[in-house]
Amino acid sequence: MGFVLPVFFALFAALSNALATVLQRRAALTVPQGRGLRFGLIRDLLRRPVWLAGILAVIAAGVGQAAALATGALSLVQPLFVLELPLALLIASLVARSRLPGQVWLAVTGVVAGLAIVLVAASPAGQRTHVPLDRWAPAMAACAVAVTVLAVIGLRRPPGSMRAGCLGAATAVCYALTAALMKSAVRVLDEQGLVAFLTTWETYAFGASGICALLFLEHAMQGGPLVASQPALTLGDAGVSVALGVLLYEEHLRTHWWLLPQLLGVALICAGVLTLARSGASTG
Repeated sequence: MGFVLPVFFALFAALSNALATVLQRRAALTVPQGRGLRFGLIRDLLRRPVWLAGILAVIAAGVGQAAALATGALSLVQPLFVLELPLALLIASLVARSRLPGQVWLAVTGVVAGLAIVLVAASPAGQRTHVPLDRWAPAMAACAVAVTVLAVIGLRRPPGSMRAGCLGAATAVCYALTAALMKSAVRVLDEQGLVAFLTTWETYAFGASGICALLFLEHAMQGGPLVASQPALTLGDAGVSVALGVLLYEEHLRTHWWLLPQLLGVALICAGVLTLARSGASTG
């Protein structure tokens, strides 16, 4: 049961996020594009009902993610969000009433199989329930530096693969940090109640990080093709989340010969995600 609940909630969150991605991408392509980090983009999007529907899906995903993080390890929950891309393409094909080619279905199979191999071989376990501030400070500083560098590089580039890839990677770091902070805040809610949750710094930190992720995501969607932004976002989120889970929450992954099937699974995921991103770029 300790494995089933977080997986169930994470899959629900991934499905909701996939729906949000489809709706938000459709909305983002209907508003004016700027060269810099334009906060007015959110104001423009607020006038699009499709974008608002996407935000509702984001909220549902947040609830599911919080429930998953409350019941499972960060390095188990976040990699499951790799499934967002195949789910988003499936939803987009249903919305457009088009059929996905066989190559896409093969890539979906590769992603699902690769993810299963990685999680079974790694068997994430052994998590802390409390992370002291002296552990948070260097982790948040490193994430802030990475996001700043990626954002500056991306925003200085014209629309295209480099811009979209850098902004997608910046979004991934924000997503991973948001999940790590959310896990801590949800623990406070569970152990100490609503008042403590509303007064702990982690609650406002994950809220701020989540807002930054949303802003970078919208600019990444506008900044270039899906084949550039989505792999950086999907794989980056999973990779940074696993690192934060190990460094902050002392989660353990199996090593030694177990690394071989893990590498095989990662290779299958990367190949599948790149294929699906190319398919997404060609279809919309």
